[in-house]
Amino acid sequence: MPAGVMIPARNMPSMISGNGNVGGFGTISGLTLGQQPTNNMMEGQLHPFEMTQNTSESEIARLRDEEFDSTIKSGSENHEGISGDDDQDPRPNKKKRYHRHTQHQIQEMEAFFKECPHPDDKQRKELGRVLGLEPLQVKFWFQNKRTQMKTQHERQENSQLRAENEKLRADNMRYREALSTASCPNCGGPTAVGQMSFDEHHLRLENARLREEIDRISAIAAKYVGKPVVSYPLLSSPMTPRPLEFGSQTGSGEMFSGGELLRSINAPAESDKPMIIELAVAAMEELVRMAQLGEPLWMTSLDGSTSVLNEEEYIRTFPRGIGPKPTGFKCEASKETCVVIMNHISLVEILMDVHQWSTVFAAIVSKASTLDVLSTGIAGNYNGALQVMTAEFQVPSPLVPTREIYYVRYCKQHAEGTWAVVDVSLDHLRPDPTVRCRRRPSGCLIQEMPNGYSKVTWIEHVEVDDRGVHNLYKQLVSSGHGFGARRWIATLDRQCERLASLMATNIPTGDAGVITNQDGRKSMLKLAERMVISFCAGVSASTTHTWTTLSGTGADDVRVMTRKSVDDPGRPPGIVLSAATSFWLPVSPKRVFDFLRDENSRNEWDILSNGGVVQEMAHIANGRDTGNCVSLLRVNSANSSQTNMLILQESCTDATASFVIYAPVDIVAMNVVLNGGDPDYVALLPSGFAILPDGTSAGGLTDAGSGSGGSLLTVAFQILVDSVPTAKLSLGSVATVNNLIACTVERIKASLSCENA
Repeated sequence: MPAGVMIPARNMPSMISGNGNVGGFGTISGLTLGQQPTNNMMEGQLHPFEMTQNTSESEIARLRDEEFDSTIKSGSENHEGISGDDDQDPRPNKKKRYHRHTQHQIQEMEAFFKECPHPDDKQRKELGRVLGLEPLQVKFWFQNKRTQMKTQHERQENSQLRAENEKLRADNMRYREALSTASCPNCGGPTAVGQMSFDEHHLRLENARLREEIDRISAIAAKYVGKPVVSYPLLSSPMTPRPLEFGSQTGSGEMFSGGELLRSINAPAESDKPMIIELAVAAMEELVRMAQLGEPLWMTSLDGSTSVLNEEEYIRTFPRGIGPKPTGFKCEASKETCVVIMNHISLVEILMDVHQWSTVFAAIVSKASTLDVLSTGIAGNYNGALQVMTAEFQVPSPLVPTREIYYVRYCKQHAEGTWAVVDVSLDHLRPDPTVRCRRRPSGCLIQEMPNGYSKVTWIEHVEVDDRGVHNLYKQLVSSGHGFGARRWIATLDRQCERLASLMATNIPTGDAGVITNQDGRKSMLKLAERMVISFCAGVSASTTHTWTTLSGTGADDVRVMTRKSVDDPGRPPGIVLSAATSFWLPVSPKRVFDFLRDENSRNEWDILSNGGVVQEMAHIANGRDTGNCVSLLRVNSANSSQTNMLILQESCTDATASFVIYAPVDIVAMNVVLNGGDPDYVALLPSGFAILPDGTSAGGLTDAGSGSGGSLLTVAFQILVDSVPTAKLSLGSVATVNNLIACTVERIKASLSCENA
């Protein structure tokens, strides 16, 4: 029998199964956004980038049985079959002969292994024919390689578990030391480790339940007495607020000064935490079931564009929860699914980091903070992470009140590549008659898809008192499109495209004005992001804002407020006057968006450009839609004595909203940014437009207003009226800004009316 053709069955290593399937293999995604593979994969899975290309002989020797003990390079050496002469030799311990593959054979099989770790007979024969090897040699090489990879993975996993075990042991010792020096709050004497019995734990839970009952009764009594009932100070020690990180308003300290919710709510008491954990676990189960169920829980709307919750079926399916709907509150529930260009691990990290989350959803989240972290997760990721948070959600208009929520956010991995993040309100722990919104289990189910994509199913389920919404926005908000799942998931999809463009390296160089310098692109996109965040934070009816109505009696009222900018490198110092107004246009949102973002029609509405010609100097595309881009515009003044002005503009659109936001910028500062310099020190005062469908037509909501419905347009300006922060605001400055915004509105109406005609 020729050497290398056959290996007796007794020589096969015992660790390889009969079908040769040892371990598994995970393909690498085609496009990820800066997310490296995690080490906590399920058993039998391995990322190809973790393969060691040159494995030492001693490592390989440990992977084989004694009968298969040999050394290979890159797991590539196989047995050569015993020749006929060897069969006639009576000595049983004669040393076997081995065959060392050539470097070319090793490289080819390594490359094939990355594509297919389990080749079938046909593939093995073809590979053997190309490389000059027998099919059995190819088969055993792949078996050995899989065994090597599995053992490597197990060794890494063992090291991780060992490190985790050491960390837990150290924590345990630290807690024991702390308990050994603790004193009894009643008698002042020492306490013993393990003193808390099961009965005491049960009493704590009972105490928490009674406390909730007292809160509820106190809230009811307060309605009749007319003033809040005195709290019970002895039941819990006061907790100081522990905000970990604020969201979208970083760098503008005045934005944190207001807000009843952020001022009044502290981190939860220790006695509340078991109830919070129990509520979060139940909410997670409810969210996953709601994401997976269809009819009769979710009914298709009449136009077939959305899913509507069957409230009676919901109560039958989920009888527990956070209690019945408060009197006068309305239910808003929606479900949407979308495939986004971001891997699942990156999505989870964004949702569980309050700064990233409020930045990505800056158009919806006006402010947010983490009050307490009950769990950071296990095994180095967010699986099991539990955070108590507050947030304020907005529609970009001063005519729609914001929604303040006090809730717990819980993250859980359900299977390999499947995660869920759920929010649920905690208002029942601290009943407050002023609460106008409750968040039932809401969040998203994230499933891994090939090539770095993820399938996201978003559930939004709230109960709200919406009586403060202006009539202009009633239809949009009551239909669920103002705060619903479609708006969340459309924003996420657009932001994922924006992040993908930030990571892109294959920039086409043919088009004029395209910025190809990678550092310059990143700096300019970062500056534009800060501009958008600043605009969105100052355009809504947030509790941090005190709007003053200047003129008119209808929807065209102009609302103004002032801010003092001091020691903020991102804003010019002095008194900043913000003005905003919202009104309806009988034109589709898409037409309004295209008109406002086009530099050729800018002189029709932009009074500050003084009739000059506007020219686009540079742009960065950041999405599938051509309207999603960042541009640098130059206004060539008609008066030759005036200095030309630069304008940074970002236009973005999705299925639920569109924005055109801009700010004058300094020429010298922009040159620094375009060369990759730090954009944080460029002073910006953004102005712009928020365009929403009016909610009267399904088509207007499906494609950012490509249907027959009208548009809801919010115009907002920020103007520096005095460079001295301590100066007093003059009535003349207010009148000037009022006239500016009124003239801009009239010009837009006139231009679009002519087009519509």
